[in-house]
Amino acid sequence: MAGGTVRVGIAGVGNCASSFVQGLVRYRDAQSPEPGLPHPDLGGYRVGDIEVVSAFDVAAGKVGRDIAEAIGADPNNTLRFAEVPATGVTVRRGPTLDGLGRYLADEIEEDATPPCDVADVLRRSGTEILVSWLPVGSQRATEHYAEAALAAGCAFVNCIPVFIASDPAWRKRFEERALPLIGDDIKSQLGATILHRALAHLFRERGVRLDRTYQLNFGGNTDFLNMLERERLTSKKISKTRAVTSQMDVVPRESDVHVGPSDFVPWLDDRKWAYIRMEGTSFGGAPLNVEVKLEVWDSPNSAGIVMDAVRCAKVARDRGIGGALDAPSAWFMKSPPRQMTDHDAHEATQRFVAGTA
Repeated sequence: MAGGTVRVGIAGVGNCASSFVQGLVRYRDAQSPEPGLPHPDLGGYRVGDIEVVSAFDVAAGKVGRDIAEAIGADPNNTLRFAEVPATGVTVRRGPTLDGLGRYLADEIEEDATPPCDVADVLRRSGTEILVSWLPVGSQRATEHYAEAALAAGCAFVNCIPVFIASDPAWRKRFEERALPLIGDDIKSQLGATILHRALAHLFRERGVRLDRTYQLNFGGNTDFLNMLERERLTSKKISKTRAVTSQMDVVPRESDVHVGPSDFVPWLDDRKWAYIRMEGTSFGGAPLNVEVKLEVWDSPNSAGIVMDAVRCAKVARDRGIGGALDAPSAWFMKSPPRQMTDHDAHEATQRFVAGTA
């Protein structure tokens, strides 16, 4: 029987971490589904069982502070929907490596203290699952935290588009250590990618050929500021594009599919606006076009999904399952080791949680 505490570490105390930590307070005693929380109990673990026991960042305004304070420090600009009491968990100075692009470096003052030994902090805090919410494009920094998770015996949930779970070499290393791995690149609860995927799947099921499509996203958080540096966007565009084209039987030419962040609009704060257009061919060669605009608060839209992901990782730890978790990765992430339709991924994840798969 499952039970006890789900001990979580957080790499990157930004907007997503803020929503996650606030959610632990808001939904702590939830006994039934509530808006935004479809699984008050998952695998025998409730939201109140999740405890943040370690946290890492590089910003001077966050390092050395209780995470309850750090989640409100600049440049965080997401919704505040819960008062978080002091936790006793101090944000430690992580390594910067490639975590700050040139635009973020202008906005974030780096803490002057030397980086900590991440693996040692994870061990001493008893962290079981490390969640990476580093900035997009943080290849070396993500690999550093993945290495630390392996060294400390932690499961790893990779929420950003650096390919860890979808890389065979990393999967093998986590499998050899019997440590669960979920990744890569979090799907929001109802975000642009999952909506785009659902529409692409609908085109396929209804026999409409999808000829051209775009998804244009912009927002006002530091993620969008960071992605103005186009060199950091390569893996993000690959991840989002794969997530959509995986739902097509016949993939259009590369030049006919554009999926990715487009611009930074400061006054939107943590809101994201997404424009989706799909141009298809239906019966008799008749054209069929769809346009959608989606507006969301970006970080709350993914935090609840991560609550489910860390509980799935905990269930896998309890059962001694290591390596990439195919079904949860396909349900929670844009670039899993194995793509599925969202319906199949959801059903497979339910079977995984129930222990019947």
